[in-house]
Amino acid sequence: MLNWIWVGFFFVSFVAGIFRWLVLGEPGVWAAMVGSTFDMAKTGFEISLGLTGVMCLWLGIMRVGEKGGAVAIVARAFDPLLRRLFPGVPAAHPAGASIVMNMSANVLGLDNAATPLGLKAMKELQELNPKPDTASDDQIMFLAINASAVTIIPTAIMTYRAQMGAADPTDIFLPLLIATFCSTLTAIVVTARIQGLRLMDPVTLGYLGSAALTIGLLAAYFGGLDKETLERQTSLFANLMIFSLIVGFMWLAARKRVAVYETFVEGAKEGFSVAVGIIPHLVAMLVAIGVLRASGVLDQMLDTVRLMVAAIGLDGRWVDALPVALMRPLSGSGSRGLVIETMKTLGPDSFAGRLACIIQGSTETTFYVLAVYFGSVGIKNTRHAIACGLIAEFAGFLGAVAVCYLFFG
Repeated sequence: MLNWIWVGFFFVSFVAGIFRWLVLGEPGVWAAMVGSTFDMAKTGFEISLGLTGVMCLWLGIMRVGEKGGAVAIVARAFDPLLRRLFPGVPAAHPAGASIVMNMSANVLGLDNAATPLGLKAMKELQELNPKPDTASDDQIMFLAINASAVTIIPTAIMTYRAQMGAADPTDIFLPLLIATFCSTLTAIVVTARIQGLRLMDPVTLGYLGSAALTIGLLAAYFGGLDKETLERQTSLFANLMIFSLIVGFMWLAARKRVAVYETFVEGAKEGFSVAVGIIPHLVAMLVAIGVLRASGVLDQMLDTVRLMVAAIGLDGRWVDALPVALMRPLSGSGSRGLVIETMKTLGPDSFAGRLACIIQGSTETTFYVLAVYFGSVGIKNTRHAIACGLIAEFAGFLGAVAVCYLFFG
């Protein structure tokens, strides 16, 4: 699918270029389009190169947290809830432990650890599946939660903001946390309703209700502050929480007599590989998106939507981040490219720049997750998995727009 999206961007841009040249008499469009390929290729490389140091730092810290037992602590904390969301998994079955560990890795932003754990969990769930070519209820719930992008530490998003020159790269931390809660809660509720799970169970209600109450109180408190106080306190909250987690990871590791420095270096080496590996994907997507904008197609599409939104009396600043929301379910690299292009064009601290980052961090690439997880065990009939994933994506988008207006409106 990504192949067709990428080729389609160039084809549509070429047709638009011909129209602007022959019909509108704008031959300069070709110079703008070709110039954008060089400009965006340079931007992609510079961002990836600058990303190396930050990725080394954070993957090193995450490895310390992993070795120190942070994942195990989160796993124990959420085990009672997950056992109720996956009733088809016997108490002693290894799938239960793999699911808990996968969710814990996702919460802590350990993407490289979360994916293999997720594939392992899907394989073990397949052992319990009476119809090997059809997704079971437990497999669909597992995919829906993974597709909702539940996370606490949005490392990559904050790194991109830092690279694009944001005044405070962490200012989207709390809004993103609220938005990703919206998508995850929606994924659980919708999937549970379809599957007939009992959400009013005291334990389930306790977990979900406590989380919703906490998020609601945070939103209510920060929503009642004036803009200057809001910015100051959200920045303090985000940076204090992030630094506390770093110190906590190190304390746990030191307590277990883990070689903290060597463990950090081990994870940092992986960060270098990840950053370098992003270069070709990021350059490819940024060039295609840059050409699409230089041809006028992207701006024309957004202007049309903006006029429609204005016609019904709504604020249209969120429209500039709409391409990220539309691309997110289809392609992670494509949506990442759009996020960076939006920040480059409109500024990282613009409303659209912040909103694009929140959308990217609070939702996931549903079709990719489905293809990888279900494809790994040979499932062909996905049942209601796609619908649950896309509904969660939409909830994440609405939550992202709402919190962006609340915090940055």
